[in-house]
Amino acid sequence: MNQLPASKPSVAKTMTDHNPPHHTRNFGLLASFMVAMRTGWIFKTETIIMPAVLDVIGGASWLRGFLPMLNRFGQSVPPMLASSFIRSTPLKKRTLTAMTLIMSVCFLALSGVWAWTGGQAGGWLPLVFLTLYAFFFAATGVNMLLLNTLKGKLIRVRRRGLLDLVSNVVGSAVAITCAWWLLTRWLGSTSGADQTVQQTVAPNFTMIFLFTGLMFAIAAAFGSVFAEVPDEIQSDGRSSVKIFQAAVATFRNDHNFRRLAIVGMMFGMSVTLFPHYQSMARSRLSLDLTSLVSWVIAQNLGTALFSIPAGWAADRFGNRRVLNSLMLSLCVVPMLALFLSRSQTVDGVWFNAVFLMLGLAPVTIRTLNNYTLEICGPADRPRYLSTLGLCVATPPMLLSVLMGWLVDQISFEFVFLVGATCLFSGWCITFGLIEPRHSSPTQARNASD
Repeated sequence: MNQLPASKPSVAKTMTDHNPPHHTRNFGLLASFMVAMRTGWIFKTETIIMPAVLDVIGGASWLRGFLPMLNRFGQSVPPMLASSFIRSTPLKKRTLTAMTLIMSVCFLALSGVWAWTGGQAGGWLPLVFLTLYAFFFAATGVNMLLLNTLKGKLIRVRRRGLLDLVSNVVGSAVAITCAWWLLTRWLGSTSGADQTVQQTVAPNFTMIFLFTGLMFAIAAAFGSVFAEVPDEIQSDGRSSVKIFQAAVATFRNDHNFRRLAIVGMMFGMSVTLFPHYQSMARSRLSLDLTSLVSWVIAQNLGTALFSIPAGWAADRFGNRRVLNSLMLSLCVVPMLALFLSRSQTVDGVWFNAVFLMLGLAPVTIRTLNNYTLEICGPADRPRYLSTLGLCVATPPMLLSVLMGWLVDQISFEFVFLVGATCLFSGWCITFGLIEPRHSSPTQARNASD
């Protein structure tokens, strides 16, 4: 039986593995890349904009369930298959640029389709939308693996939290400004307060998708000029089967990583709820599509605000403690959403608090990735990161359509309580993770045996 040798990460070595050349230049370029990506991303927010698009052209909750499934499949399986290629690529910035350009092309194509059909093309438009969405996230998954690998390669370990903080704060400021200025016009241009979603022609999604594609193209331009020293790594020639065997071996042989992966799975269960927050709010509180603007802003503002203490605490105290706090905070979100959607005494504007707290989700994903970078050596980073991504993606891939169906068949309450329970379980498991910065090499080795 072929088995990958167990990885025995040395924490001391991981913490001082290198002093990257051109650190200052790459810090600025990586921050600019992430700001451009963030600005494009706010115009296609997975919890708000994309589900609303499907509500306009489809409507069923199970159809919204395809969004987290395709999202997490693209962010797990393609990077897993590409991890060996990425490891053997001397200049990873070239592949990053190519993947970012593919992301741009997908949204430019979607803009063209929407301009041609006006958002009214019968039953085949949801299929085209979901197909382009699937290709987009396949490229996104590889893009994110490359970005995290380059972060580990180009940025010093005690500056990664600062990089996340700077890119999130600046990125959120730019993204929120663009959203307030542009989305207010594009989402509110054709819908009236007295119209239902079914009666309203989709707002100006042509321009929304076009702007998104252009921002990803700008990000690709930044990625192409990273100051990267070529890696001297040869291809290991592993097949797809061996790549998945390597992931299984990583999960099985590294006990601490296995705990982290289970935390990631519990977080992944909460991802299945993401498309349904906006639908529940709009249906129960009788809100129109113009509400999406304030929700998008609230979510991105939340990410920026939560990134400040999270980035500072991660550099000062370690990512394990930050992950523990984030998972506990996320437990509150589905319960708050249920309370506000059923309350007869609060105005719909209070639902902005739900999306503000959903800003914790991107911070949590980055913290999971940053913790992973600390518990493995440089050569193992693509494998560990891609394995973690697969674990986070497994619940949405398997259960998101079912969860959407259960929304229609049972209730929002049942689905959201399941998500909250999983998050609470994940929070409990974080107490069993080691703190790499405070562990001796012997302790780290024993934790992985």
